[in-house]
Amino acid sequence: MGVRLYEAEGHRCSWANPKDPLYVAYHDEEWGVPEYDPRALWEKLVLDGFQAGLSWITILKKREAFRAAFADFDPEVVARFGEADRARLMADAGIIRSNAKIDAAIAGARIYLDMRERGEDFTRFLWDFTGGKPIQNTWDQIGQVPAQTPIAVDMAKALKAKGFKFCGPVIVYAFMQAVGMVNDHVTTCFRHSEVQKLAHP
Repeated sequence: MGVRLYEAEGHRCSWANPKDPLYVAYHDEEWGVPEYDPRALWEKLVLDGFQAGLSWITILKKREAFRAAFADFDPEVVARFGEADRARLMADAGIIRSNAKIDAAIAGARIYLDMRERGEDFTRFLWDFTGGKPIQNTWDQIGQVPAQTPIAVDMAKALKAKGFKFCGPVIVYAFMQAVGMVNDHVTTCFRHSEVQKLAHP
């Protein structure tokens, strides 16, 4: 699906910079679309962790480099990363070079696999916080959209209890928005109704 350009003000969420095709495409095609694939959910969680203290567009521009560096976010491969891999990642200018965030990603892969081995489905674990379906919000303006919610606080606590890091309530709520656990497109945005229709009955 190509990028759809809307000239009239108000057709798209204001955070999607119309001068940046990458950001526009992300808004128009990906942000808020319900994601149920466990590996994809883990990838988004890792990338949101790397975003901590940075803007999302910074991560978005580096996403392909991240995928190459982290073996397309295959948890089984990342879980086996050792010191040589850590050194390689810290030398990779294409990603965010942070020892703490890299260690958190590797540890997160191991936690993900441990959950799976114990029969705990990562998708169900996350989506249970919203009752298994997206929360449909009806914000008229971007200023009404919260930075976090009680559900995000609960999810952050549950993730931290399992050992995940860089998953505070603000990061978790951004993650929930990105993977469609909440529909936070404003009502004047053409994607609000489109994303709403994508929710499982």
